[in-house]
Amino acid sequence: MKTFLPLGKIYFYTALCMLMSGLPAVAQTIPATTLKGRIFDTEESPVPGVIVRIKDSPLTAISSLDGSYQITDIPEGEVEVLLSCLGYQDHASKVSIEKNKPTVHLDFALEESMTELDGVIIEGQSVKTEIETKGFAVEVVETDKAALQSVQTNDLLNRTAGIRVRQNGGIGSRVDYNLNGMSGNSVRIFIDGLPISTYGPSFSLNSIPPALIERIEIYKGVIPAHLADDALGGAINVVLKKGAVNSLMAAVSYGSFNTLQGNLNAVYRDKRSGFTTKISGFYNYSDNDYEVWGKFVRNILPNGRYDYVRAKRFNDSYRSVGGKFDIGFTDVKWADQFFISYTGSDDYNEIQHGTYMSIPYKGRFTTSQSNVFGLTYSKEDLFTKGLAVNFNGSFSKRAEVVTDTVKWNYNWFGEISLDLDGEPILRPDGAQQGAPTINHIDRNVSTFRAGAQYELHPQHKLIFGQSFFNIDRFQQDEMRNAVERQFVGTRDLQKHITSLGYEFNLMHSRLKGNVFGKYYVQNIERMDPILVEGPNGSERQEDRVTSSRNTTGMGMAYSFRAWKQILFLASAEQAVRMPSEGEIFGSPGDNIVENLSIRPEISNNLNLGFKLGEFRKNAHEFSFSGSGFIRDTKDKIIQQINPRINDAVQTNPFENLGRTKAIGFEGQATYSYKKALRATVNFSRFNSVFNTKYDPNGNLYEKFGQQIPNEPYFTINSTLEYTLKDVFQQGSSLRLSHYFSFVERFYTTWLEIEDFRTPRQYVHDLGATYTLPNQRLSISADLRNVFDKQVYDNFAVQKPGRAFYLKINYAIHNFK
Repeated sequence: MKTFLPLGKIYFYTALCMLMSGLPAVAQTIPATTLKGRIFDTEESPVPGVIVRIKDSPLTAISSLDGSYQITDIPEGEVEVLLSCLGYQDHASKVSIEKNKPTVHLDFALEESMTELDGVIIEGQSVKTEIETKGFAVEVVETDKAALQSVQTNDLLNRTAGIRVRQNGGIGSRVDYNLNGMSGNSVRIFIDGLPISTYGPSFSLNSIPPALIERIEIYKGVIPAHLADDALGGAINVVLKKGAVNSLMAAVSYGSFNTLQGNLNAVYRDKRSGFTTKISGFYNYSDNDYEVWGKFVRNILPNGRYDYVRAKRFNDSYRSVGGKFDIGFTDVKWADQFFISYTGSDDYNEIQHGTYMSIPYKGRFTTSQSNVFGLTYSKEDLFTKGLAVNFNGSFSKRAEVVTDTVKWNYNWFGEISLDLDGEPILRPDGAQQGAPTINHIDRNVSTFRAGAQYELHPQHKLIFGQSFFNIDRFQQDEMRNAVERQFVGTRDLQKHITSLGYEFNLMHSRLKGNVFGKYYVQNIERMDPILVEGPNGSERQEDRVTSSRNTTGMGMAYSFRAWKQILFLASAEQAVRMPSEGEIFGSPGDNIVENLSIRPEISNNLNLGFKLGEFRKNAHEFSFSGSGFIRDTKDKIIQQINPRINDAVQTNPFENLGRTKAIGFEGQATYSYKKALRATVNFSRFNSVFNTKYDPNGNLYEKFGQQIPNEPYFTINSTLEYTLKDVFQQGSSLRLSHYFSFVERFYTTWLEIEDFRTPRQYVHDLGATYTLPNQRLSISADLRNVFDKQVYDNFAVQKPGRAFYLKINYAIHNFK
């Protein structure tokens, strides 16, 4: 029988050979100079998108959002630096490059140009391009256009190739992410490299409006060393805007199902001292009273017959409010960024049903609060040239209460169910989901992440990452008897991960590579006080379970530019994921019970891909990309699949499924015309099967080779956008958009019968955004699910149908 370790060693030894082949180049390469700096306008605001090139050479760069640029491999002697950018005057400056001088820092100031240009062709590497050409299977989502629409961050992700955002209903419901066949907690979510779990359930990706996001990095299967975490199937890293430019942004949206969303963001920086403050806040509310229907929505009549109905959800409202305050310094001598921060959030979430939609609830809800204190520090060239460090630490106190005390049984019209005698029907155990409960769950969470990058040479870099996560959890149920309420159970989980990587850039950036290793440690402890009858009466004893685990992982990523517009990528990792707190200790608010014996999952992940383009023909631009992947997994962690969807108690634990294998392919094509028309289509198709052939007794598993249920395995997305200039007013713009998604039908349980199969899903969205000439005010309208189709993600739980939203954005930049 094959094991996982040999394949992991193959990955490692292959990477090692390629690494060793690159090391002689380090010794043989004559030290060259790197030119770096920042570009500002006359008001000292950063200017992105500036083309920076060395005259009479192919050396080129493009400035990032913070105005920074970098050009490597500049030869010795005097060179002329040329700068050009739409809306600014061209600039030229001569620089003397001295031998053995590794870095030259040079800032520029550009003056605005009053000359109108028909267009400009920009060549160089943006931040997006730089990340996507390092060898990883990664996609970078930019948010500048979506920030003006009534869309959430999860909507942007759901339109990306290979990713499926799976939500158990409307706003506020539980969300899982599927990346090429890997889902749930196999996909980690980060905010500026810090796990989002730090902030608690009241703070999610949808709590962060796209207007506050600079970009979203989606890593598939192979995770770089600087994100030191046990992300097995992928990672979604949300990078917030860092620019300390004085600005104020506000937006409010209202739409169907009484949905109201608003956000505010303000930044102030004193130019002399670098003192910077940031304030942001959000508010979300929705009744989520959308209509549901179909084979899972049925009332049980007194005679036991099913009455299939079309009804509105009635116990599903959601409210969240929160804010973040940062105070510190930016771009000062001793720090690029230094912030002390506080993040607070609060939410109220009603629970409409259990794992399936077969039995509606009324009166079951959760409330949660989170208070997070953080410290952020980053600095390039600390103590010595080429050394960059960053630190992000936080301590949070989170409180959650799960309340369920209503004893009656309800139908889908929100009415109390009656028996044949007209008497109210009681729930079997006295509450909507099991026994009555007012369960208080308090958590103290500490998260620290530190990283360092040292530039051995402009083309060679060492990367170190260290993360530490500790959670102390206490829970107490008010509905227990007076004696039992005095006993508080504890749940403790500690995890730390160390990563070390090496990155190189050879052959004038044609060959790029990464090799890295990771070390994982996890300790858990659970204690429940119990009463035991003894000779002297009731005695307090402790039911205690402890365990400790550690393991290693390794990986690599390479890219090779065969021609200017043809790039090949390959990446592989023996990835490890430790079970999360909710999988081990359970999550009452999500109807998940604990499983203390759950094991880590290990996966050999492989990606092979290509990128073609951009190809330009007159005003037309084309680009294509594709990637094949394998996910060979041992002890895959999934939520237990129960075919008995009418069970009175629908609480399922997470469990280890055994061996699974996913093999698939994804692709994307993009077309644009004169920067006005842009069309994108992408797809993802994989075959994820149960790959354990024999049970412990040597008998053949019936489900060997069967597609794993409750996973959408074939999806298609398309985007069509067209921008009209000078509509109604000179200088204004109107952007029209159409989004389409297709999801192939899939089974929700191992029983492959039609009752447990979702329909094919075809969903169309329309949008329009009008921006006024001053670029400060914009108004957008969005029509979602135009044809009111049934949409499903998890266990055939229906999502909202047709909905309309209106959003107003207002922004002021560079105020004094």
